[in-house]
Amino acid sequence: MNLLAANLSCFFGNNNKTSDFLVDGLELWWKERRSSLPHIKQLVINIDNGPECNGRRSQFLYRMTAFADMTGLDIRLIYYPPYHSKYNSIERYWAGLEKSWNGYLLESVTTVINRANNFAWRGISATAMLIDTVYQKGIKLCGKEKKYLEKRLMRSKDLQWWDISIRPKTVFL
Repeated sequence: MNLLAANLSCFFGNNNKTSDFLVDGLELWWKERRSSLPHIKQLVINIDNGPECNGRRSQFLYRMTAFADMTGLDIRLIYYPPYHSKYNSIERYWAGLEKSWNGYLLESVTTVINRANNFAWRGISATAMLIDTVYQKGIKLCGKEKKYLEKRLMRSKDLQWWDISIRPKTVFL
């Protein structure tokens, strides 16, 4: 199922774009959509290999394991190879959005959010939201935390940095 067509959300921030910002946006998306997606047991996330979310970024992977635990979802992160963003459909959406902004004075956050909410690319529109949180850059896990995190990750044998699965913790009562 391609959720992009029906459930596109754009998150804007007025602070640092960090691992925490990305996962906070994903959590907001899930809280908003989960009631309409009760049959979903796995999320496959096609993701770029940016510095805040790559397969070596411990804070991002830590937050994604917490997301899997919180939602009970199996998470699979599939990374696009470097310089292959042309295959990522969200990049075409962003290009269209940026083009639509050409000539408009984006003088406030409200204007940006409203313009993004009113834009459609190939019939696909998004829900745009502001995440107004201050994010600290450079958060990393160290030593024991990293080792524990790696035990939670199932990395592909052949593509260990490009294909990562995360299963939620199971709790028996």
